[in-house]
Amino acid sequence: MDITVVDVPERGRFEVRADDRVVGLASYHVDGDVMTLPHTEVDPAMGGQGLGTTLVSGVLAAARERRLHVLPYCSFIRHYLHEHPEEIDLVTEDDRPTFGLATADH
Repeated sequence: MDITVVDVPERGRFEVRADDRVVGLASYHVDGDVMTLPHTEVDPAMGGQGLGTTLVSGVLAAARERRLHVLPYCSFIRHYLHEHPEEIDLVTEDDRPTFGLATADH
C-alpha cells in the first residue's frame, strides 16, 4: 500500500491517501503566516495503521516549508505535538498556553 499526503488547497485540506483512495484529511486555513488546523479525521476502517500520524507529520512539514506558524485547534494535532516536542516551535510561544503546550519539553 502506497501512503501519500497531498495538499488539496481548493478544498482547504490535506489528504492522506492509501494508493489512490482518500482515507483521511486535515482541514486548514492560511491567513498571512498562520495555518489554522481545526480538524483531522481518518477512516475508522483504516485506524491503528499510523495514518493520522503520517497525515499530521506531512501537514506540519508543509507548514514548516512554507514558514508558517500553526494554531492546533484539533486535539489530535495537539497530542502529536506533545509526542513530538521538536515540532512545538511551529506554535508561537504566545500561542502555546492556549493549546496546553506551554509545559511541553523543548
